[in-house]
Amino acid sequence: MTITPGDKAPAFTLPRDGEGTISLSDFKGKNLILYFYPKDNTPGCTKESCDFRDIHPDFSAANAVVVGASKDSAKSHDNFKGKYDLPFPLVSDVDGKLCESYGVWVEKSMYGRKYMGIERATFLIDGKGIIQNIWRKVKVKGHAAEVLEAVGNL
Repeated sequence: MTITPGDKAPAFTLPRDGEGTISLSDFKGKNLILYFYPKDNTPGCTKESCDFRDIHPDFSAANAVVVGASKDSAKSHDNFKGKYDLPFPLVSDVDGKLCESYGVWVEKSMYGRKYMGIERATFLIDGKGIIQNIWRKVKVKGHAAEVLEAVGNL
């Protein structure tokens, strides 16, 4: 599935770290930064999450909420969040439906071997549930700051 800026964000209700669930509708009236990352406790994913953590107060000041998403379990998210003191929720998409609905479950290639995995991507969704910006094939360095700048331009 391909989604583009201007589209309505695909709705979801998923388990999150710390028990409970989280839904797209929980963020009505706020800007949502939904970032997809391949796996808890891996170098790039840890760096990206910590970058969002480090400027989290700036996102809050801009009426924006950060939510991370991967196919890891809620238990894995609990450990990851605790280890790096992440101040935002992490959703668990174990069955991959969220990844598929946002078009980030893609064929990847490493050392000539093809496999399916999560494309590192970020979606900026406004308070009405409309996608305002999409970053695909994200390079971690400077990404969180770039997203914050885009939030400030809404």
